[in-house]
Order: sequence, then C-alpha cells, then structure tokens
Amino acid sequence: MYLIGALFVVVALLVVAQIVNIQFVEGDAYRAKAEQRVFRNDTIPSIRGNLYDTNGQLLATSISKYDIRFDALAPSKSDFSDNVSLLAEALGKKFNQSKSYYLQKLRKAHSNKNRYMLIAKNLNYSDYKEIREFPLFEKGPYRGGLIVEQRIVREHPLGKMAERIVGYDRNGSAPVGLEGAFAHYLRGSDGVRLEQKIGKNQWKPIISENEIDPNDGYDVYTTIDVNMQDVAHHALLEQLEYFEADHGTAVVMEVATGEIKALSNLGRGESGKYFEKRNYAVWESHEPGSTFKLMSVIAALEDKVVDTSTVFDTKGGKVSYYGRNVRDSKYGGYGKITVARAFEVSSNTALVQMIHDNYKSNPDDYVDRLYSMNLNEKLNLPIKGEGRPIIPHPDDKQWSGLSLPWMSYGYGVSLTPLQTLTFYNAVANNGIMVKPRLIREVKSKERLIEKFDREIINPAICSQNTIDKVKVMMENVVKRGTADNLYSENFSMAGKTGTCQVDYWKSSGNYIASFAGYFPADQPKYSCVVVVHRPNIKKGYYGNIVAGPVFKTIAQKIYANNPLIDKVEIENSVPTQIVKSNNNYLKKTHAQTESGSKKIPNLIGMEAMDAIAIVENLGAKVVLRGSGKVTAQSLKAGTEISSTHKVTLILL
Repeated sequence: MYLIGALFVVVALLVVAQIVNIQFVEGDAYRAKAEQRVFRNDTIPSIRGNLYDTNGQLLATSISKYDIRFDALAPSKSDFSDNVSLLAEALGKKFNQSKSYYLQKLRKAHSNKNRYMLIAKNLNYSDYKEIREFPLFEKGPYRGGLIVEQRIVREHPLGKMAERIVGYDRNGSAPVGLEGAFAHYLRGSDGVRLEQKIGKNQWKPIISENEIDPNDGYDVYTTIDVNMQDVAHHALLEQLEYFEADHGTAVVMEVATGEIKALSNLGRGESGKYFEKRNYAVWESHEPGSTFKLMSVIAALEDKVVDTSTVFDTKGGKVSYYGRNVRDSKYGGYGKITVARAFEVSSNTALVQMIHDNYKSNPDDYVDRLYSMNLNEKLNLPIKGEGRPIIPHPDDKQWSGLSLPWMSYGYGVSLTPLQTLTFYNAVANNGIMVKPRLIREVKSKERLIEKFDREIINPAICSQNTIDKVKVMMENVVKRGTADNLYSENFSMAGKTGTCQVDYWKSSGNYIASFAGYFPADQPKYSCVVVVHRPNIKKGYYGNIVAGPVFKTIAQKIYANNPLIDKVEIENSVPTQIVKSNNNYLKKTHAQTESGSKKIPNLIGMEAMDAIAIVENLGAKVVLRGSGKVTAQSLKAGTEISSTHKVTLILL
C-alpha cells in the first residue's frame, strides 16, 4: 500500500510539473498554435493591370471567375426536400441538362453527406448572380449549402492571335512576352487581412488595425497595333499553310520611333495546325543568307573599296575558295555586272568577290566595320530570351580562310529576325539605328506614371551618301531585281530577298526564305521582316516567292489604311489644277487648256513616274536616263515647250 501510495504521489507531482511547464514555460508557443487554428493572415490579391495596344484596345485584362459547389449537409431535411426539385429544374435549364440529371446528383450528394459537390466552374459574374438566386441557394451558405469560390483570371481578348507576344506571367513558370516583360508594372502588391474560423472550414474577415490594403497593378500601353497584328498574322498564316512550312515570323516596325506595331510567330504543331509556339522573331538566331548582303555592301561602300558602278565578273556563275564553290542562282551567272546590279539580282559570286578581293589581306577591317554598325550586339529587349548575334572575328579560333567569303553573303553569321529588321530600319531612317520598342506609357487609371521615348543605339551606322546609294539599290530590287514579282504601281517598296540553305554542307534541301525592307520607298514609314523556315521545296523556297508576298500583303493593307499624301510642288508662276487620270492625280497647267502657252515646271526631286506624267501632259516627249528621282532636266523650269520638244530627265 505504501508503494502504491508513493506511486500516486510521484504521478501527481509529474502532472503538476507538466501543467506548470505547459502553462508558464511553453505557454506562449501553445497559445500561438491555438490562435493559428482560430485566426490566420489571409492574402488579399491585387488586381493585375490591363495591357493595351497603341490604340487603347485590350490585349490582356483581369476578370473574376466563380466556381459553385454545394454543401449537402448545410440545409435542413425540410429545406432540402422542399427545394431540391425546384433547384434541379433551375440548374437543368441553366446548363442545358435534364431536371432528372441534377435531381439525381443532388440527392446522391445528400445521402453520401457530400459537403463539396461541384455544380459549375469558370462562371462569369452575371451567371454567378443568377445562380445564387436559385431555390435553396438563395438561403445562403449556412441554410442553402451554397459554396462560392472566387478567383482572378487573366483573359486575352485576341485569343490565339499574338499569344506569344502578349505572353504570360504565371507562378512557377518563366515570364513570357509583354506580360512577363512588364510584370513589375502590371503585378501590383497583395494586401493582408486577419480572418477568424467560424466553423465548417469557413473563415470570416475581422476588422484589424494591421490590415494592409492591396495596391492594384498599373495599366501598360504597348506599341502593338491590333489591326496591323491581324494583318501580319493572317498574311503569314496563309503563306505557311500553302508552303507547308515548319514555322515563320513577321514583324512590322515604325521607322522613326522603333515602335513594334506587329509581331507574329507561328509554328506547326503535330496536328498540322499553326499556332504561336515560340517567339521566333526575338529568340531564333540563324544564318540570314542574302539579306546580309546589305550589310556587306554598306561596309564596302563606306570603306570606299568599291562604288556602285564597280564591275565584277560573275565567272559563269561559280567561284571557288579552298575547294568550296559559291554559285549564283542563275545558271551561267550574270556576266560582268556592277555592284549595284549584283545587289539587285543577288549575285553571290559578284558580292563574294567584292568582299574577299578587298578584305582578304585585312579581314579585320571588314569585321570591325560590321561591329561599328552594332551587328555583334544584342538589342537588350525587355522580353527575355533574345538570341545572340554571331559575327566571327579573325581573332577567333574557329576563323578560317572560308570565313570571309562565306560571311559576305550571309553564311557563318547569325542574327535574329528582329536584329536584322533593326538594321534595315536604320537604313530607312537615314542611318539612325533605334532600339525596337514595345512600350509607350504606364498609367494608373488616367494618371501618367511613366512615359517611354525612342532610344537611339547608333546615331549613324554609316554616311548619308552610302545610305542614299543603298536605298536606290533596295528600291530597284523590287522594281527590276529578285523581287520584281512584288512590284506595284500603286505604292512603292524597297528591300532585299534572302534564301539560305540550312545545313549548307550537308545539302539538306531545307531552306530559310526571307524578305526585309520598308515602305513606302520614298518616304519610309514602316519597316518589315518576314522569315519562313523549311517550306516545301516542291512548292518553292526562294525569298521572293515564299516570304516576299507576305511583306507585300502587309505593306498593301497597312498602306491602304495609313496612306501618305504626297504633294508635288510646282513653281508659283505656273498655275495648276488637279485632274484625275487612271486613279492617279496629275498636275495640268491652265496654260495648256486656255492660252496654248506651255511652260515646263521644276521637276528636280520628283519621282520619275510623276515627272513623266507632267511632261507628257504638256505635249512633249520624255527621254529617261537612269532610275529613281529626277536630278537634272534638259530644259530649265519656265521654258516654253511644244510637241516638238524632247525633255531629257537624268534620274538617280
């Protein structure tokens, strides 16, 4: 008995010791745990800002979505039996199901004591408001068993179009596109509030001095133009489908500002359908092929090792370097042609000789000239994943005797489509290289937070003299060169075709077709690049056939929606009236119809087409020398002319 009594005393002392330990030693920790089961800090999500195009149309916005569930144990037996039939009927009408379907589901949930039965997912606010007024649900969560789960989701009004450039910024995944690039503006900051558990795993917000309100994200206005994006998307899609290509991209940039107006990226899936798989324009660095010839010609002109009139022999359409052949696309070559003509017809043999013959002793001069034009530098775009440009240097270990000739016509180098376009845009912009821009301004409601202006990468990639020469050459590519199939009298374009064989040494039969340029040719407003990878060679693979028509379609439709008004200035001494002929507005002098006295105006600076129309309208004949704009005329302005006169116009 003494032993048993002693045992009880020891146990009692241990219990007292443990009580003291729990109450005083570990009391704070246990009280915190208890409070955590009753109270919690809940996150109040901020509303993500809207993403707009340049005209204020939505590219992305945040909206509420609702999931409706049913707690079958919440209603009393009488409430359930009185309302279940009416509820099943209402749900059936709402979701196009039979009444018996929902009646069976509701009764099964009630018998199985299901407290979380799914009714519907992803409802909008109006549907949610309608359902909460249904029989039984109208009684609320405690009597009617209605469970509402609300969440904020991101909606993209454009759908699959521009999906990759609009992008996303999801938890657990790398940010993509505009959504990812400007997430620091769009995201905002979440708030915090205290909640108390009130039973049935439900939490009620309680007033707290420590509550932190969320700060909603800012609205971002981008440079994308939805209308131009639509044009680029469908023009590219149509061509990819016809040529059964693997993937392609089309980008439109505003010349003066560098604003990206459209950026379409389409790749073929396993089903054969095309969708926005990757941002090829930004990410994919590849050999550009003949579009790189513009860079080579500018380098040679700027270093004054050739002029546009320098002649090279195409040598039957084949030249060899270290046992490797360079061939022209035209069998037999082009004979002896000038640099300007070689560029227009994209003669590989002539342009390779131009670079190799003039730089073989000092290849550093050629590469350094390319570097001075920023071709070896990334654009450092806000969008992640930009491909690295590759311009080999003679100091590199992999440099060989083949490097120089191969670089000259776009092999052994690597650029992304957007890097190529940035260079072409600089030519259109009279040598000023501007950084491609995707954002205009950031706002909070109507309050301006930050505004973005153009950023100049290089104020002059080369001299204005060189720019003027290559502009004429690029315009002639469309008028009488490799892209003459794109020529239109209704509007002018300038650019360069590109056809690059993938895995050249393997003779793989896979090609990259491209076209880069700008429009209108005389007053560049927009630049554009189109690149199509691995078209079906049975249908075509040259740049002018595969990529060029996409460029033309984009240019035509944008030009039609954004026409330039050209005014022909004629000396004040010659009164004029406008007459319409063949859909072109021409100038016609009053003197021609009234007094019979005809005086020739100043034609210098005009396009050849306009000058011809004016002279012929005065009754005289025209003799043209050269191509481009009028630089000189045989009769001075104000000279009286008649039908016996011949007016010679010098063009350049």
